[in-house]
Amino acid sequence: MKQIASLCIVLATLSACAAPNAAITNGGSQVQIRQIQTRDYDTLNKRDTLRSVLSTLQDLGFVIDKADYDLATITATKLQDYEIRMTVTVRERDTERLSVRANARFNEKLIDDPRAYQDFFAALDKAMFLTLHGVD
Repeated sequence: MKQIASLCIVLATLSACAAPNAAITNGGSQVQIRQIQTRDYDTLNKRDTLRSVLSTLQDLGFVIDKADYDLATITATKLQDYEIRMTVTVRERDTERLSVRANARFNEKLIDDPRAYQDFFAALDKAMFLTLHGVD
């Protein structure tokens, strides 16, 4: 019972409250999972994008484990009777855009519920807007 309550807290943070099994695995293909984990941004400023990712993860209650600006990767963990680990990678998509991919795991099981990633990217969108307009 305690595990289910903890899982609901996790999902409330990362997504709208959903059934625990649906939040961990929907059984989608790798291509479908990659699509929900990735968002493109019309910017080539990798440093500001990584700063926005870092801020977003901290705002969502994650503790930053490692931030590597050379590799453009940030790994963070959230602990509260459960463990969520998220790794976010920023890559150049083409000559005008960056691609941000988030990979979240709940106790080492992949989270592939689209709502969890939609909530992360909604928060990141706001942080990117604030960074673009010079608001810290």
